[in-house]
Amino acid sequence: MVDFRRNGPLMAVISLALMAPIQAFAQDAQPAPPPAGDPVATAASILPHDLSPWGMFMQADIVVKGVMIGLAFASLVTWTIWLAKGVELLAAKRRAQAAARLLEGAESLEAASRSITARLSGKGAVADLVTAANRELRRSDDLPAEGIKERLAIALARIEARAGRSMTRGTGLLATIGATAPFVGLFGTVWGIMNSFIGISQSRTTNLAVVAPGIAEALLATAIGLVAAIPAVIIYNVFARAIAGYRALLSDASGEVLQHVSRDLERQERGDLERNGNAAPVRTLAPARTQTAG
Repeated sequence: MVDFRRNGPLMAVISLALMAPIQAFAQDAQPAPPPAGDPVATAASILPHDLSPWGMFMQADIVVKGVMIGLAFASLVTWTIWLAKGVELLAAKRRAQAAARLLEGAESLEAASRSITARLSGKGAVADLVTAANRELRRSDDLPAEGIKERLAIALARIEARAGRSMTRGTGLLATIGATAPFVGLFGTVWGIMNSFIGISQSRTTNLAVVAPGIAEALLATAIGLVAAIPAVIIYNVFARAIAGYRALLSDASGEVLQHVSRDLERQERGDLERNGNAAPVRTLAPARTQTAG
């Protein structure tokens, strides 16, 4: 057995002999300093270190930066329309539903007009339908009933169309943003990649680390375009379905108004027949209806 206490100097020499190759290997593994004038080293030394979205935006080309700003503004417009149009549509739909219930539960057009005026202050598309019916009855005091129904149907259809156009105002911009924002972002991406290839030719290197920041900035434009387009398409589809339901509600209310007018005219004609016997009825509007219209 070897006595380490007696052979201490020998063990120290052996340890130094074993550590020398390891230290040499570690020195060989370290990268050599780049030679002066190396384009790869020069490009790497000026690479941006901040690859966060804000950092890439600040370091982007002026064209790519303009594309990003435009897409961000389009996204802001999308959410503004969603908020404003959503509140408007919700309020109009609630008023129309309440007025339609009052119209359906009323015994006559006069009673429905009084209820809508008292509870809803005469506001809303359904209230406009009732007002149009009263106006047509007042103007057609001494005209045949069939002509009144025909003219009233035309007037109600125009009110429905006007209310539908009012609700769709602004949604066309959502469709435009949803359709064009991805292509605008793609334009920014193509422009940024083109600049990256120009940088490759100028730096005379194909090192990915040199061109990666420029490509990342370009792809950020496409990402912002998708962020602007996807919500715009979803919100447009939601509004399209909601507006279709609102129009259907107005159509039902218009049918209720026509039914009330038809019943009121028949009651008026039957009353004239009972008062005049077998003589031809002379139709005149009830004073109460005239008062309601006024």
